[in-house]
This record gives sequence, C-alpha cells and structure tokens, in this order.
Amino acid sequence: MFGPDKLSGQPKLDCGGRFGNMASVGEFNSFSASVPATKVELSVSCRNLLDRDTFSKSDPICVLYTQGIGSKEWREFGRTEVIDNTLNPDFVRKFIMDYFFEERENLRFDLYDVDSKSPNLSKHDFLGQVFCTLGEIVGSQGSRLEKAIVGIPGKKCGTIILTAEELNCCRDSVLMQFCANKLDKKDFFGKSDPFLVFYRSNEDGSFTICHKTEVVKNTLNPVWQAFKISVRALCNGDYDRTIKIEVYDWDRDGSHDFIGEFTTSYRELSRGQSQFNVYEVLEKGKHGQWCQWDHPRGVGGKYEQDTEAQANSPREVEAKLCRRGESGAQKQVINPKKKGKKKKYINSGTVTLLSFLIETEVSFLDYIKGGTQINFTVAIDFTASNGNPAQPTSLHYMNPYQLNAYGMALKAVGEIIQDYDSDKMFPALGFGAKLPPDGRVSHEFALNGNPQNPYCNGIDGVMEAYYRSLKSVQLYGPTNFAPVINHVARIVDTRTQYAVPAAVTPCEIQRYASSVKDGSQYFVLLIITDGVISDMAQTKESVVNASKLPMSIIIVGVGPAEFDAMEELDGDVVRVSSRGKYAERDIVQFVPFRDYIDRSGNHILSMARLAKDVLAEIPDQFLSYMRVRGIKPSPAPPPYTPPLHVLQTQI
Repeated sequence: MFGPDKLSGQPKLDCGGRFGNMASVGEFNSFSASVPATKVELSVSCRNLLDRDTFSKSDPICVLYTQGIGSKEWREFGRTEVIDNTLNPDFVRKFIMDYFFEERENLRFDLYDVDSKSPNLSKHDFLGQVFCTLGEIVGSQGSRLEKAIVGIPGKKCGTIILTAEELNCCRDSVLMQFCANKLDKKDFFGKSDPFLVFYRSNEDGSFTICHKTEVVKNTLNPVWQAFKISVRALCNGDYDRTIKIEVYDWDRDGSHDFIGEFTTSYRELSRGQSQFNVYEVLEKGKHGQWCQWDHPRGVGGKYEQDTEAQANSPREVEAKLCRRGESGAQKQVINPKKKGKKKKYINSGTVTLLSFLIETEVSFLDYIKGGTQINFTVAIDFTASNGNPAQPTSLHYMNPYQLNAYGMALKAVGEIIQDYDSDKMFPALGFGAKLPPDGRVSHEFALNGNPQNPYCNGIDGVMEAYYRSLKSVQLYGPTNFAPVINHVARIVDTRTQYAVPAAVTPCEIQRYASSVKDGSQYFVLLIITDGVISDMAQTKESVVNASKLPMSIIIVGVGPAEFDAMEELDGDVVRVSSRGKYAERDIVQFVPFRDYIDRSGNHILSMARLAKDVLAEIPDQFLSYMRVRGIKPSPAPPPYTPPLHVLQTQI
C-alpha cells in the first residue's frame, strides 16, 4: 500500500492541499528538517461501544491526540463528526497525517458520547480510549489495526478499527448529483426517508466510507442535493477502483433500513458527465458494462428546454426527468437478500446520476503566487480585568526580560502573517480603555494615537505602539468586540482613498468592502482578550455580516478566565447566527493561550504551537470565500530572468 504508484511506477508525491471534510493538520515541529515520506489518511470505525444514553444509543465522536517529539504532552490533533444513535460508527471525517518512517508518532484516540453542542469534552460522557503509534497502523496487515478500547475499569468498551492509506497527489474534485426512482417502501405509516452512503474499496477487499448524502424525507423518488468530494477521498486517484453505493431508509433510532446497493467506479461515473444522456447498467456483478444511447431530444449533450421545464424549479425538473428515466447514468439498486428469496425480484429501484462535473482544486498558494496580499490587523483588550500593568500579576505587565501573554500571542501570529503582506504596515487597535485627555471610554482606538492613520511599521512597530499605549491610557471596560470587527470591515476598503465615517452600521459594511472583492486582498483580524465578551449579540451580527467579506477573525484568550461563551463565535460545530440569519461561512477561530504554554517555560515553543493552531484554518477560510465568489487565482508572474552580462576578455 505504501509503495510505488501502480499507474506510473513512480513514488507518489506529497501534496499539501487540504479538504473541508478532513480533520486538522499534524503537529508542527520546528526542530525537525525531515521531509515527510508521504501523507496518510486515517479512517476510524468502532464496534460495540458502551451505551451511555438511557432512552437511545450513544452519539459517538472520536478525538485524536498526538505527542510532539521529545514531549509527553498530548495535544489535540482533530475530531471526527458526531454520529447519532449508534454503537457501531463508521466515521466519514478522516485524519490526514505526515508519515515519517524514521519517527515514532504516538497516537491516542478518545471516544465520547456527545450530550450537547458544547465543544468542551468534559461535558460529554467518556467511552474509552486507545493508544498506538502511526507505524503500528501502517505496519499492520493491510494497514488495518483493530484494538480493544480501554479506560473504564470493569467495562468492556468495544473495539476500534483504524485503517491507513497513502494519499495520491490528485487535486481534482467532482461535483455530483443523484436522484432515485421507485425505491422500496420501508416505513409502515409513510414512504421511505432515503439517503446514500458511498464507500471506496481497499486492496484487501474491504470498503471505507467516504461520503453520506442528506436524508430526503417521505419519498420513493428522492432528488439529493449536489455535493462536492475530492477524487482522493472518492477513489484516491485510481479511476477503476470499485465504488460501492448503499441506499438506506433513515430511522430516528439509528437502525436504518437497508434498501439496496450497487457498484460503479470513477471512470464509469465520469461517462455520465453529459447530463442528459441515459446510461443503462447491466445486472450486479457485470462490472463496467455500460450501454449508451442519445435521448431523442438531446442536442449536443444538452436538453432542449420546453415550456414544462421552464415553468418549474431546477429541483422539480430534475425529479420529473429522473422519474421518466431521461437523465444521467442510471443504476439498478439491488438488495441481495430479496434477490435470493424472490424469483421474480428485479430490483429495489434505480439511482440516476444527474450531473458529474470535474474541477481542479486550486490551493491557497495558487492565490499567493498570483499576487493576493494578506492584510493583518490586531485589536488588544485594555479592560481593567487585566490588572494594573505596573504589577507582575497583570496580564499586561511590562516585564523587561520577557514578553507578556499579549506580546507572545501578537508576535507569534503577526510574524508569520507579515510575510504575506508586501508593505508590512499593520493597523493596531485597542478597546475597553479611557483615553486622555478627557477620559472618554473607547472600544476602537489607534494604539499609535493617530485615528486617521492607525498603521504601524511591522510587528515591531505594533509592539512599540502597544507598550506606549499601556503608559498613556487607563484600563476600564467593558469587553466589546463589535466595534473593532466593524472597523476592519471598513479597513477592507481603505485602498479606495476616500474618507470613511467613524461609525458604521452592519448594513454599510458590504458597501465599504466592494472594491476588494476581486481576490487581490484578504484580511485577518487578531483579537487578544482576557475576559468574557460583553456585547455578544452585536458581535454575532458583525460576524454574520463580515462572513460575506474577504476576512477572517482570530480570537486568542489569555489568562485563567472561562471562555465557554466565546466558543459560540467559533463556527466549527454550529454556524454563527444573528436575527435569523446565518453566517455565510465560518470565519472565526478561538483558542485559549493557556492550552499552548510549554510546561518547561520554553516561550518560543509556546508561540510556535499557538501560531500553528490559530493559523491552520486561515487557508480553508480564505479558499471558502474565493469559491463562493467564483474568484480564480491570477496567473503567477513569469519567473525572474537575470539580465545577460557580456563578458569582456583581454586579448
């Protein structure tokens, strides 16, 4: 499995792209110069988990932890999705890790029964854990490791199944849509609630889950929403690898009824790209045998519009075409048990491929090479809860020998982002302080004292302005985020060179941002705070509006305060909403700095850990904005060609 590529005979290359359905990237190790031998994808399944719910089954989630080299500290690497009502989960979300043959990578898998929407694991029921190494998984037969789950004395906690597969360097993704016709009726008082489950085959003949569609309620002729999946996830770049698709009737208690299944491959599916050509598939077992004919009204692979089609929504048209057998690549759904029992059994319905569109995924670096600039703004909490800056107990204490927590967070993040900004000029703001000379409270003031030009020269300039502000302002309160978020939304338009009013409403934010929606610039706001937010409702509204702009927000919590309420803004689990409107995309990343402090007192390592985690989501947030807006990267400039020098020689 971890050998040469079967198609080319050459070693597979590492590619740094990430996809939305994967867990986070691996542990950063600033002291290692090793180049990863390959990237591997870890899949997790469990069997016979503990049932911790009284009236239903457990709702499991798996959390992966890793240990850094030379460290005994476990750090969270990523989480799978939550699967409701099951003791035998097959998690769709994978873990992508760098694999080094020469290094021992210790892993810990913790299982929890999720009882609420809180991301705090201590608020959920512990189901057990498993310890192993990445090499142990890769080195097992078929790269499949099965181990008993432990951690709860006197209880049999079930087993975990871990599989590893080397990833191909394919950057393509496909956008597919399916519908079905005349599926079996499974519900006594209604029809069926069907959904599809996609599996890719493995070299040992087993299958790994790679996608689930949504459930379409109470119908035997469902039309599922189009979905995008990477070719790596679907078949790992092997176009002839078997893909199995199972059809289920959803049940609330998790005991979903099996309707039937069929097999196909990426190569077969790609033949259905011409949307309104009909494909008939032979019986199960005769793999890869397709018959094609042009629909009588098909012209050049596109359907001639008629008055009936124009009068309906696209979804209604798709449903009608699917019922009439006039679209896509059609497969019979086979239920092997029924086929064995009933001589007259034909199928349990048909599934039709409505569309198949291949896209080459562009990466974050494609935009950077094309000239996109990353603009950085910092906002620092100057509320009184930080303590007197003259006292060593203060979070703002100006220690002459080392940085305080604010300084470490600012330097850790800023020194990485500044490499992507050509002018190195950064707006630096403060909030929650009384300003001289009149003592007015401000939640949006320039650290350099110049509200018309809050820009500082480089990260060192920001640090200098921060220390100068500590000597001139009075720490006060409360902790309001909305003003600085709205300020950055205005800064998105500073390149237009006209005056922007000091106050701005959420409705005006989009107008100010219009000039930089071409993908040439992206904005990152770093908020460093010590306390619980005071204007949560206004901040949520600002985040929802800012989600339409080319910007991301990083919030770093410093000090010992409880930051549970801050998790509401981090849309990893539940998208932020305000007044019934949801954020267009997840743009907020929150982390408490205390989770990254090295116990040995190594501040450089603490800063490296913090920067890695808070910046890990920026490329994906950046790409989500570009994809939604349909913005492609600009062409990279031609490589530099040094001028030719004529060599003069003496004769």
